[in-house]
Amino acid sequence: MRNSWIICKKELRSYFVSPVAYILLGLFAVVFGFFFWTGVRYFNDMGMQSMMRGQSFPMNINEQLIRPLVSNASVVGLFLIPIITMRLFAEEKRTGTIELLATSPIRDSEIIAGKWLAALLLYGAMLLLTAVNFVWLFAYGNPDWKPLAIAYLGLFLQAGAMLAVGIFISTLTRNQIIAGTVTFGVCLLLWIMEWVSGFEASTWATVLSYLSVLTHFDSFSKGVLSSKDAVYYVSLIAIGLFLTARSLESLRWRA
Repeated sequence: MRNSWIICKKELRSYFVSPVAYILLGLFAVVFGFFFWTGVRYFNDMGMQSMMRGQSFPMNINEQLIRPLVSNASVVGLFLIPIITMRLFAEEKRTGTIELLATSPIRDSEIIAGKWLAALLLYGAMLLLTAVNFVWLFAYGNPDWKPLAIAYLGLFLQAGAMLAVGIFISTLTRNQIIAGTVTFGVCLLLWIMEWVSGFEASTWATVLSYLSVLTHFDSFSKGVLSSKDAVYYVSLIAIGLFLTARSLESLRWRA
């Protein structure tokens, strides 16, 4: 565990000594801030219009404001996660330092855990920036914090799963652009596989829909903590890290 933490700190340092971390943090904060501003404006406008017309408007902040915001944050993460993972092993292979890692006394599992944890902590910092918007919302509104906490847990688990996939892909090439592009393509495929359930009801469509990361995020976005969906994300993390370990093992043997 100590070696994993050393690797994690090294990777976090490499993120923040370059513009990568600051660009990701700033971009995520600005995009989410725009979503938050437009969402609040729309929510307020709908409330005002219903009052002026004398109509009953169910003012549910969690359902009509927070849930769409969290879903939008999930979409933004889909585009930024490949940027976080593309350099983790591809850069090591390009610079030749992967041989040092492969022949070092540090176990592969410690290397993988450290790099994955660093990527997850960077994504966590991005999510933390969005909490500033919700602090403002709690100061002037009365939302329920429990569904929001569960939704953030879903974001964190979903990101962990896609980061694990991205780390595996990063071990397959020395080109960061290729690693990022393939990671985005695979994550997008895992995202849109749920769409087949809208027009197909056969067994293969049900299986594809179940394998989609979007299917399992729906309950979290509603504030429902489902063990089935949590197990899916944890399983995807385990599979991604396992494949990464096998890929690193092959590199170690070749070294």
